[in-house]
Amino acid sequence: NKFGGEMMTDVIQLLQLLWPLLVLQFILLVVAIVACFKTDETKGPKWVWLLVILFANIIGPILFFLIGRRTD
Repeated sequence: NKFGGEMMTDVIQLLQLLWPLLVLQFILLVVAIVACFKTDETKGPKWVWLLVILFANIIGPILFFLIGRRTD
């Protein structure tokens, strides 16, 4: 089936484009989780920040690094 082959090619091309973003997101997620556990105090409960990091995809870790950590 020609349609199936073209569709598979499109999927492969899309994955090749998204691969760097997925790797970046995974690295950011892991670094944010480790930083959350190592941080003594956060602005708000740590468990809430962990949920934000895990479920808000790329925005969650960025929010944690920008506003979640206490620097006092």
